[in-house]
Amino acid sequence: MRQAATLSLNSTAKHESSQLLVRLLLLSLLLITSAGLSLSLGSFPTPFRQVLHALVSPQSSDIAFIIWQLRLPRILLAILVGAALAIAGAILQSIVRNPLASPDVIGITSGAALAAVLFLVLLSTTLSIHWLPFAAMLGALVSALAVVSLTWKNGISPSRMVLVGIGMAAAMGAGTTLLIVISDDSAAMTAYVWLTGSLYAAQWQDVQGLLPWLLVAIPISLCFARHADAMALGDSVAEGIGVSILRSRLILLTCSVALAGAAVAFAGGLSFVGLIAPHLAAKLVGRNLARLMPASALVGALIVLYADLLGRVAFLPKDLPAGIFVAGIGAPFFVYLLHRTRYRSH
Repeated sequence: MRQAATLSLNSTAKHESSQLLVRLLLLSLLLITSAGLSLSLGSFPTPFRQVLHALVSPQSSDIAFIIWQLRLPRILLAILVGAALAIAGAILQSIVRNPLASPDVIGITSGAALAAVLFLVLLSTTLSIHWLPFAAMLGALVSALAVVSLTWKNGISPSRMVLVGIGMAAAMGAGTTLLIVISDDSAAMTAYVWLTGSLYAAQWQDVQGLLPWLLVAIPISLCFARHADAMALGDSVAEGIGVSILRSRLILLTCSVALAGAAVAFAGGLSFVGLIAPHLAAKLVGRNLARLMPASALVGALIVLYADLLGRVAFLPKDLPAGIFVAGIGAPFFVYLLHRTRYRSH
């Protein structure tokens, strides 16, 4: 009898693993196909055969220059940014145990935005614009530290963190608006574009600058994913099976801040990706964080990739920021989640 139950559990686990693999492969295939579509579309439409030839022969023609120097780094940056924001959101929703948690809600994005606008208004004439990502990452880190310090009371309270984060985001948003109002027109325009979230003029150095953050933070997050799943059952349960709650929360929070801060630093204030992607991915793979992270990364990459593609081709010859389209989807989705959460609480 016991052997039959064990065989049944093993069979169920294998079936779930195979289902997960199939769904991740389908998402990966959709992402690759979408990237190929994005390579061929733009202000200068390129047949897919010429795109393939340009990829194989980078020095062959003007089309190769367009593909390699203009479109490909932009597409790769969109994929990396979307993946980073989505994983950051999935981690936050897991450790905070709140479906509305995301880098935007707890103030990480607002901190990066305030620091970036401060740099653009006060320092852009004396320092190179290449220092902007570092300023944004510093702002995200300071904001996260402020939220943690204000939340701390014999440990980190997830519910308190969300409330403090909302207040921090509002305060930093007010500071950002004030800086834009008192700045000159040129700095204000640059700040507005950055705040909206744009991948315009993405370069290979941006891809190279963002990629290491993902290569470090994602494996660490995966190592602690089981701890997050244990904490989701309750702190007492997690402690009972040997999970160090404080250490696990701090490490996962640090990884989330690093991913969100780096993504915002290189792409600007792309709101709602960290909120939407984990919820959509959870519909496919469930709320287990180790499974949710890769699925969220693929969904987030697709969201940002298609938002950027729409910005490039929907209103030619204008190139609109990707953040406009993400916010257009994300704001109603946030209201829906808020309504659903309130309905369930009653």
